[in-house]
Order: sequence, then C-alpha cells, then structure tokens
Amino acid sequence: MIKLLKIEFKKILTYKIFWVLFGLYFLFLGAGLLMAEFMINNMVDNMNRHSPIPFPHVNIYFFPWVWQNIAFFATIRYVLIFPGIIILILVTNEYTFKTIRQNMITGMSKAEFLASKLLLILVISVVMTLFLTLSTLIIGLSHTSGITLQLVLQKSSFIAGFFVTMFCFQVVALFFGFILRNTGLSIAIFTLYVFIAEPILYHLLKAPFVFKNDISTYLPVNSIIRVTEYPAIPVLKQVMGLNLQDSVSIGACCIPLLYAVAMIGIVYQSLLKRDL
Repeated sequence: MIKLLKIEFKKILTYKIFWVLFGLYFLFLGAGLLMAEFMINNMVDNMNRHSPIPFPHVNIYFFPWVWQNIAFFATIRYVLIFPGIIILILVTNEYTFKTIRQNMITGMSKAEFLASKLLLILVISVVMTLFLTLSTLIIGLSHTSGITLQLVLQKSSFIAGFFVTMFCFQVVALFFGFILRNTGLSIAIFTLYVFIAEPILYHLLKAPFVFKNDISTYLPVNSIIRVTEYPAIPVLKQVMGLNLQDSVSIGACCIPLLYAVAMIGIVYQSLLKRDL
C-alpha cells in the first residue's frame, strides 16, 4: 500500500496543475465558509423587505450546529467539482502520457493500478476532512460561549458525512475518467452531468405529471450530496417548510457508498477487458 502511494505521490509532486487546483479548492472553500453567514443574512434582509413578519438574522457558526452548516456548504456541487476535476485529470493523464502502460511493463497489475488511484482518493479525502475539522473547530470556538466537550461533539457526525461525500464524489470522477480516458471530453461530460443532466433529470422525476416516486433522491450525484442535505438554519423551515437534518444517517451514507463500489467494479472490469 505504501509503495503504491509513493508511486502516486511521485507523479503529482511536480505536477503544477494538481497543486493549483488543490489550492483553488481550499481558497474557494475557505472563502465560501467565511462568507456563508453574510450571504444568508443578505437573503434574509431581502425577504424582510417583502414580508410582513420580519425574520431574524442567523448565526451559522456556533456549536453544535456549525458542524452541520460547514459540512453542508463544503459539499455543494460548485465546491465538490474541484477535487472531482483533479481526479479526472490524474486518471486521464495516465492514458495521455502512456504512464499506465509503463506501470504495467514494470510489473504493476491492473488491480494495483486501480488500488493506487483509490488510495490517492482516500488520502485526499482524509486531508480535506482534517482541514474541515480544524477549520470548524476554530470557527466554532471563536463564535460560541459556554463551551463544553459535549456541546462541541454533539453534531460532529456531519464530519463523517463530509468524508463519505468527498470520497464518493471523487470515485464518480474516477469512473468518468477511466471510462472516457480523454481529459477534455471527461471534464466536459462530467461537468455537464453534475451541473445540468442530473439536476434536469431530478426535477423531471419530481414533476407533477410523473407518478409519485422517490427515484430522484437515488440518482448518483444527488445521493452523494444528500448525505449532508440541508444546513441548520431555522428560517429554511419557517419559509420553505423543510425538515432539517438532525444527524447523518447510516442509510444516507450507504447509497453513495454502494454507487462507489459499483463504479469501482465497472472500472476494474473495464481495465481487464479494454486495451491500454
């Protein structure tokens, strides 16, 4: 396992695009987390201009709700796309620069090659989860009074939900990369699917003229994002009638993990049967 990781790290160590995209991800994530409360209260101010009942400003950074709020904003499609594209580029570059063939010639099996990519995804997910955990602790501790250990840990299961979301989303990107093999085509189709195709399909399946069903909630990317579906903001319940999450459920995590296992299986079979 360590040997496979060393091979992957050697590939990305001098790869500038990887570090640029990784840096952009942390930049956008950090900026988004710090600006989230300001943007939400801006929306509340706009609603108050047209509502006879004024809604109070919200504070999303206090314990225990900060875990849920930070995890939610860190797993929206526009943020997740960065690590997804990183994995896409790393996978498709193996075919572009023929490094996958070199690995096979030097004795690496196809199973080991796939395992090396999955280990890299695991490491990236762990690093991002640790970053989010540290950021949440710093933000929460600076905005909460009367802190106790029980209060701090109360909603920390949302960090586990973030890890599942991050890992599974990158596996979806890995799937697109291995199946399509072309960098530009993979990024285009993956982005199109995440931002346009699946959201359209989601709303079509929920349309009034379609028989009542819950199929839309089980679409691949949507099931991943649903792990941390809503932030803990009371105004959402008051205005939109949403049932806010109390915790991350095992059932919500199982669906994207099953998709991840299925996609890994398809990729492995594709590696065995298709020419390199």
